[in-house]
Amino acid sequence: MTTKLHPQTGFAASARRIGGMVRRHWYLIRSSVPRTAELIFWPLVSMLMWGFLQTYLAQTTSLAAKAAGLFVGGVLLWDILVRSQLGFSVAFLEEIWSRNLGHLMMSPLRPVELIGSLMIVSLIKLTVAMVPVAILAYIFFGFNLLSLGIAFAAFFANLVFFSWALGLISTGAVLRWGLGAESIAWLIVFLLLPVSCVYYPVSTLPDWLQPVALALPSTYVFEGLRGLVLDQTFHGDFMLRALLLNVLYVSGALALFRALLESARKNGALVQLGE
Repeated sequence: MTTKLHPQTGFAASARRIGGMVRRHWYLIRSSVPRTAELIFWPLVSMLMWGFLQTYLAQTTSLAAKAAGLFVGGVLLWDILVRSQLGFSVAFLEEIWSRNLGHLMMSPLRPVELIGSLMIVSLIKLTVAMVPVAILAYIFFGFNLLSLGIAFAAFFANLVFFSWALGLISTGAVLRWGLGAESIAWLIVFLLLPVSCVYYPVSTLPDWLQPVALALPSTYVFEGLRGLVLDQTFHGDFMLRALLLNVLYVSGALALFRALLESARKNGALVQLGE
């Protein structure tokens, strides 16, 4: 005896729902030149500013000359974290701004499918933003991210996983407390900039602040970049620590998102999000 799945259940149905969400946001990106330009603009400005500063310092100090590409690499990796987190969070916010979230919550779309679609959208936006900027970084400053090889894959994966954890936290806050918490989606990643040690080693921080930095996956990525550029050494142990921290952060963020979603449902906050 065979069991026939309901047409709205099963892997194929779930993939269709996720695909529908992804197509919606892809159509928004490709049909709007200002949206696409905004994705590229800020990473490009940051890369050029830090790249020219690196060029100037390399002409004046021997240490900066030895660390050629460190600033450019740091800002490119930092923008991977920022663009991925904002790609996740803004895609969710656009559902609220367009007053579409209520419809989604009443549709067969499950929360896990909504999260999956936001992750894919964040990767699409990240690709649109960073590929042109990475190419221009090579043209202007001779820095090739792909030349980092397997290290770049480890850096990229850890930053993206961490960005999704931050995205889940910020979207969960918006679900529970409405658009009054919208600023969290824009600020959360930048609050971590000083303690992620993007442009300086962890030892630069005060002793009491160093444990905070070492509790972030992003810190190990940037420490790993410095080890690769300055010592030509890939620290696999750094990437393993970052991965283990990411498992904790993503698991905790998923649990928090679910709890805040249930709280929003019980308190009727979902129907007021677009107000």
